[in-house]
Amino acid sequence: MAAGGQEVLVQCPVCQRGMQSLRINAHLDHCLGRPEPEPGAGAYSSSSSSSEETPSKRRRLSPGPQRQREGEGQREGQRQTVGQSLSQTQIPNQTQIPSRAPNQTQTPTQRLLSLGDLETKPLAELMRPSVLEALVGQHKALGENTLLRTLLESHEIPSLILWGPPGCGKTSLAHILAQNSKKHNSTRFVSLSAINANTNNIREMIKQAQNERRHFKRKTIVFFDEIHRFNKLQQVKDTFLPHVECGTLTLIGATTENPSFQINAALLSRCRVIVLEKLSVEAMESILLRAASSLGISVLAQDKEAGSVGGSKESDPCICIEPEAIRTIAYLCDGDARTALNGLHLAIQGKLAVAKKPQCDKQQNTLSKRIVIQEVDIKEGLQRSHILYDRAGEEHYNCISALHKTMRASDESTALYWLARMLEGGEDPLYVARRLVRFASEDVGLADPLALTQAVSAFQGCHLIGMPECEVILAQCVMYLARAPKSVEVCVAYGAVKDSVRNHKGPLPCVPLHLRNAPTKLMKDLGYGKGYIHPGFSKQEEEHG
Repeated sequence: MAAGGQEVLVQCPVCQRGMQSLRINAHLDHCLGRPEPEPGAGAYSSSSSSSEETPSKRRRLSPGPQRQREGEGQREGQRQTVGQSLSQTQIPNQTQIPSRAPNQTQTPTQRLLSLGDLETKPLAELMRPSVLEALVGQHKALGENTLLRTLLESHEIPSLILWGPPGCGKTSLAHILAQNSKKHNSTRFVSLSAINANTNNIREMIKQAQNERRHFKRKTIVFFDEIHRFNKLQQVKDTFLPHVECGTLTLIGATTENPSFQINAALLSRCRVIVLEKLSVEAMESILLRAASSLGISVLAQDKEAGSVGGSKESDPCICIEPEAIRTIAYLCDGDARTALNGLHLAIQGKLAVAKKPQCDKQQNTLSKRIVIQEVDIKEGLQRSHILYDRAGEEHYNCISALHKTMRASDESTALYWLARMLEGGEDPLYVARRLVRFASEDVGLADPLALTQAVSAFQGCHLIGMPECEVILAQCVMYLARAPKSVEVCVAYGAVKDSVRNHKGPLPCVPLHLRNAPTKLMKDLGYGKGYIHPGFSKQEEEHG
């Protein structure tokens, strides 16, 4: 009962709907499978509840005699007051921002931020999409008539494994799926990470999920980031497998590694694998432009006729960015949106820090002149290209395969590119050198016997001097092998003989006596080596008559 005898609205702990306190008991009976309450309960959808609050700890409210005697006019007035206050907090994670121009409004795919927000959270976290329309660059997985699109429209989310490179939107997509399911069903969302979660944490979470399902008929969606870091035994034994199979949990796992190698086969068979692609340069530019617009940063445009830089009016924001700077971030970050946004964040902070320093020139006041983020600022912040490479993952095998195939095709320029990708990504040079030794016999072979000598010498040189000096040695060997003539005669011949030995039926034939060595008299008496004629000696005897 509110002050003055006014009616208050309460929230159902089962379905999270708001209603009059007079109707809560009847509504609880309905949610728990008892007869349906009377119509006209005045329930409305509320999104201000926390998913971490345990419904079982909330007490049921009983109507008193005074509430029943309350006037209908007072209830209606209070309902409008509470509804207005809730509507102001309906959008979660909304950041308070300073007043902006009237024409700068927030769209469903864009949120308005201030430069002060960058001091509390990274820009990548502030710009994390909350609706499907804001997730760009994944049309192949989220386009029309795709599996995920169909699942979203039906509001039924099965267990999924999201596989893709870093920064492609796996975590954002998992939260969007959970929010979409929560709008239409009674769903609880839990986020875990293999970096800090252990078996005890997961068992406690499963126990809570079982209680939610048993008592409140509430589903639990578990997002498990970096699931490949959880070993295969932990994935099955007393953790995910039995509870995913019986429907207690809906698992959404995110991994940057090939699920075929890193996810337990039994668990993988109960999940659907969704492959997310590396973001294109166009998608990266779109994300960066949206972030700049949200922060009130304008993108300069070159006026071709006048030759002046656009955006010079007094009403323009104090911070601008050149289009070349946006394009440079998009290219350097190799499809990683998180790295791109953090690079933009770093550039903005760097320019603001410089602008706030006391200037010797009296004409330059703090933040009074327009600050322009240029391409050189981006390169200074990122220092180098963000190279996607994992020495223990699938990209390791993809790159060495590309190196082999380009050398086999005598494409030395492309072969050098893949060599640089591996070495700059932190690959062990001795691993590359060993593969070059193999290539010298497997693909060059007898067409150029010196290729094996070159490869072995490169391996020894790498072993002696190490990185970064040995990178030139490997480059020389790669170019030599790419230019060398190719022959697979040795490889094919040995492969055929190997298959013959492996597939031979019955006991293998014994070594003939004339091919055996006879180091003792007994072995000579048994006929070892009898009848064998050394080709060299027999040829000399024929020449000397």
